[in-house]
Amino acid sequence: MTKEYQNPLPIKHIGDPFIMRTVDGSYYCYATSAEDGFKAWKSDDLVSWNEIGYVYTRQQDSWGVSDFWAPEVIYFHGKYYLHYSARWGKNLSLRIGVAISDSPEGPFHDVFNHPMFDFDYAVIDGHVFIDDDGKKYLYYSRDCSEHIIEGRHESHLYVIELEDDLVSVKGEPVFLTKPEQDWEIRSGDEWRWNEGPFLLKSEDKYLLMYSANYYASRDYSVGYAIADKPLGPFIKAENNPILRSNSYEISGPGHNSVTTSPSGKDLLIVYHIHTDPTHPSGDRQVCIDKMDIRDGVMCVSGPTMGK
Repeated sequence: MTKEYQNPLPIKHIGDPFIMRTVDGSYYCYATSAEDGFKAWKSDDLVSWNEIGYVYTRQQDSWGVSDFWAPEVIYFHGKYYLHYSARWGKNLSLRIGVAISDSPEGPFHDVFNHPMFDFDYAVIDGHVFIDDDGKKYLYYSRDCSEHIIEGRHESHLYVIELEDDLVSVKGEPVFLTKPEQDWEIRSGDEWRWNEGPFLLKSEDKYLLMYSANYYASRDYSVGYAIADKPLGPFIKAENNPILRSNSYEISGPGHNSVTTSPSGKDLLIVYHIHTDPTHPSGDRQVCIDKMDIRDGVMCVSGPTMGK
């Protein structure tokens, strides 16, 4: 009998987990995991995980100086591209950078000694999507640290088209979503979030997953929005949120990615929860659950614990 993963996975004291499956079937988990870079873990079955250690480390001439967050890795034309968030040494504002490696285990080296782009506002949580027609897009969150709407700090989701090199943007960013559904504003009136975008294509629909509410609260949850095109417009689903705290032992499930099971038959949502559900904080651990998309409707069989 094939062993199955059990929640939580043995990947702890992290945040914002992203699992990439390589062409040989191996899994790599990258996460917010250190003050000066990113660590990774490897598995062949999603059950047993080995810590690789640092795959990216801030160098002396790095543009980023702190708050290294939300790494995502994509394989393209024989190279591995790491998109991540960090605080820019120039002005200590958050930006998105990109690094490249020949191996999923790194070391990753920055393409530039500056962020990918600078729109004069804070951005985090870069996510790359390549469509069936070959067009490439970067989804990101305009961070609430510097974005104030009607007296509130708000994080909004945007998308911008990428050049074929995956390291340069073209055109202008397109606004996608803002926190407006009832479940998204439980953190209060002063600070609101739409962050952690992840895009899936199902048949002819584009489903944009994201997280809302304060990451260090039980209300941190996952929802999604639907569009006919990768640039939107996106309409938020009526069955949101699709992943939220459902017991005293599970708090703040969010900032997800999606992968497939070893058999390839199941879609799996990867997310973090608070390590201590009685004291939500930035100390988090990784969980996985099955998910499904039927007729454009997304459902998650979770969150679960111990299975």
